[in-house]
Amino acid sequence: MSVSGMMMVAAEGGIIGDGRTGANLALGVGLLGLAVGRLALARAGGRISTGNARAGGMSAIAVGTVGTILAVLHMGTAGGGPGTGNGLVGAVLAIPLGVGAAFLGRLALTRSRRDDRPTDRMTT
Repeated sequence: MSVSGMMMVAAEGGIIGDGRTGANLALGVGLLGLAVGRLALARAGGRISTGNARAGGMSAIAVGTVGTILAVLHMGTAGGGPGTGNGLVGAVLAIPLGVGAAFLGRLALTRSRRDDRPTDRMTT
């Protein structure tokens, strides 16, 4: 099965489950991305000394993007409107979570790049 086929099956809720499964998956991925992005941002700020802020930032961007894509695919395949049990509201809520995770990851990358510059360099 291709990657796009697997994403469609995941967005539709998979083989087993009701219509909310795809939205719950997108919500979970979005929340995971936010947690990874927050940890990467803490690493970039020097509040946590373990781990690599750049790797965490890139991971948050990737996980947030996947969560957003899953949510958009679920919104496109969900039948009915809000309140019908198809998970449309969950998919709508998952989009800002995924975008926020990607934003936090980008912010962590920017801050870690700023800290990697030499301090003795003159700016003009």
